[in-house]
Amino acid sequence: MPRFSVIVPAYKVQAYLQESLDSVLSQSYPDLELIAVDDASPDACGSILDEYAARDPRVTAVHLAHNLGLGPARNAGLARATGDYVVFLDGDDTLAPGALQAIADRLKAAGSPDVLVYDYARTFWTGELLRNRLSHRLSEEGPASFRLVDRPALLGMLMVVWNKAYRRDFVEREGLEFPPGLYEDTPWTYPALLAAESVAVLDRVCVHYRQRRTGSILTTTSPRHLEIFDQYDRVFAFLGGRPELERWRPVVHRRMAEHYCALFADRVRLPRASRAEFFRRAADQLRRYRSAGSAVLPVSRVDRVRHLLMRLGVRRLYRSLSVLRAAGLSAGRGAAAARQGLRETVCRLHYRLQRLLPVRSDLAVFSAYWHGGYACNPAAIEAKLRELAPGMRTAWICGPGHASSLPRQTVALRPGSFAYWTALARARYLVTNVNFDRALVKRRGQILLQTQHGTPLKRVGLDLQDRPAATPTTDFAGLLRGADQWDYLLSSNRHSTLVWEKALPSSYTTLEYGYPRNDVFHRATAADVAELRDRLGIPAGSIAVLYAPTHRDYRRSRPEHLDFERVLRDLGPRFTILARAHLTYGDLPFSGDPHPRLIDVSSHPSVEELCLASDALVTDYSSLMFDYAGLDRPIVIHADDWEAYEAARGTYFDLRSFPPGAIARTEDELVDIFATGHWQGSRSAQLRAAFRARFCTLDDGHAAERVVRHVFLNQTSGLPPFVPLEDRSPAPSPAASAPQAPLAGLGAGRWP
Repeated sequence: MPRFSVIVPAYKVQAYLQESLDSVLSQSYPDLELIAVDDASPDACGSILDEYAARDPRVTAVHLAHNLGLGPARNAGLARATGDYVVFLDGDDTLAPGALQAIADRLKAAGSPDVLVYDYARTFWTGELLRNRLSHRLSEEGPASFRLVDRPALLGMLMVVWNKAYRRDFVEREGLEFPPGLYEDTPWTYPALLAAESVAVLDRVCVHYRQRRTGSILTTTSPRHLEIFDQYDRVFAFLGGRPELERWRPVVHRRMAEHYCALFADRVRLPRASRAEFFRRAADQLRRYRSAGSAVLPVSRVDRVRHLLMRLGVRRLYRSLSVLRAAGLSAGRGAAAARQGLRETVCRLHYRLQRLLPVRSDLAVFSAYWHGGYACNPAAIEAKLRELAPGMRTAWICGPGHASSLPRQTVALRPGSFAYWTALARARYLVTNVNFDRALVKRRGQILLQTQHGTPLKRVGLDLQDRPAATPTTDFAGLLRGADQWDYLLSSNRHSTLVWEKALPSSYTTLEYGYPRNDVFHRATAADVAELRDRLGIPAGSIAVLYAPTHRDYRRSRPEHLDFERVLRDLGPRFTILARAHLTYGDLPFSGDPHPRLIDVSSHPSVEELCLASDALVTDYSSLMFDYAGLDRPIVIHADDWEAYEAARGTYFDLRSFPPGAIARTEDELVDIFATGHWQGSRSAQLRAAFRARFCTLDDGHAAERVVRHVFLNQTSGLPPFVPLEDRSPAPSPAASAPQAPLAGLGAGRWP
């Protein structure tokens, strides 16, 4: 008997069905049966299910003779289920990688509850991934298993069947089944939660809920939406037969009112001819099922009035107030836009006036990563400037959320504020690793230092003119106008110098001084590294692998990451993965702690600290490899889409022929490289040494001092000499030097 029965109904989802089925069958937790039900679909769904059933014995294909709807199709699958727990998944949705393993682990920790509620994320046809905004209600604090009365807020979440796992004997005991008609989840989900003797939650995204542009019932205009009234009749009939559940009637009544108001407000679903009938029937049910008592869940004043008007059946007044409220909101937005426009005009006038005043020679303004926090080369230069020139005042441009990351002595400048424009107009020194505001007018006497934020492997600047897939909207003239304002461009190696001077040609002076952000690699001690690892939660004695892939220009959606569960399982308990998503993607698409040895460090403010805390780097085409090589720690390249990346973005050299370490073309090869110890073997060291000799000769721990003395103190001679590679002692890795026992029978990975 399998642990899970995954039931997937299919009707007119042929374009998405294979992805849905693959998301189940590729789970790292294999103890499952997949029961896929063809609801007499007129497209290729039936043949797709048969193909999967022929290939995988875990798949059972069920074909209905007539189209019965989503509810009866689920019932047909449920009748064939033999698993301990039942999980439902719609044929156009997918399970997140590692979801079943996480669900299984949580069920075990919670003592096999009747129902487990887990989280979901909406995936839009545009590629956007948006987590459920009520995910905070799935906090795992407190008892692992509880009664619904202890967490009534769960009833305020989306009442769907596919974000829960149900113990099968509980389903059979309660006689749960789906009715025909639309909104069939409603008379299943409420009874399931209300009748459950034990409930648990999992604070992790387990389902990706596809938001289809067309074809979804939520985007279809039909009088069938009135079937919702039959479904709530069934819910209250269930409550009527269970006196012990009577206390939940006000809560369900309140949720029903919310549901009706939301549906009535949707101009897409209800046909114009059905709106009056809908409102009348909604008012009838709200009056009929109303009962005394508190609804427990909070309700806003606006919603309270809306529910009352619908219950009273005053449709014209309801509509009039809705129109007035919408107009008020629109007017408010218009007024806000007008105020914002006026404010921007005043700010620009303020900026012009400030440019008439003298430049302040003791003021330096810094910025990094489009007004992010205290980071990268600008941060290292700012810190060294305060050390070598204590009389200099420094300010940092950043949003309010990043102000806490600044040193106490550095003033925060909110973008667009009057202080911001004053600083841009009056500061003698302007330092950034991207670009300043396009409205910046660089004055005589101002010095602008462009530090960049990585050694370019991928093409940049004018070299992207024939790469429309990589830069469909790049303003090349604007890039050159920005470069014309630079006085200095910081370079980390000769390769970078040659690339930048060709890709962004202008009259700036290139400073081949190394990257100041990497100075910390040569200052940090073993104690510093140990403290960082402890702060990040890396287990003692573990080999910490920093996984940091880069952005994919040829994809609008977030690229798929490694199957972390599988990789960690195959490598064993000695390894921990520090996973860092590219800043354009935000955090990884899961929350909480899906695996005890997987740490999401996407939001960690300092990538340099992550490098110091790790024992090896796994990346694809990220410029981080050039910085990490300065640490002289192992690097593994995971280049599973090199051809696509090269075709879309283009690179300055073939990384496969000159890598900083072993190359893995597949996930299997990546696991193989670590399992056999080749990641830190002699061949890896040879490749890294050649890579360092080409790209890391300047990063010796003194780059920031060279920059400050030259740019700010006007010292062009007597700068710190470059320390030869063989004389450097970067911060030690605590685990990479420990001997490993390779796993027998595995290959050797790939070498150039």
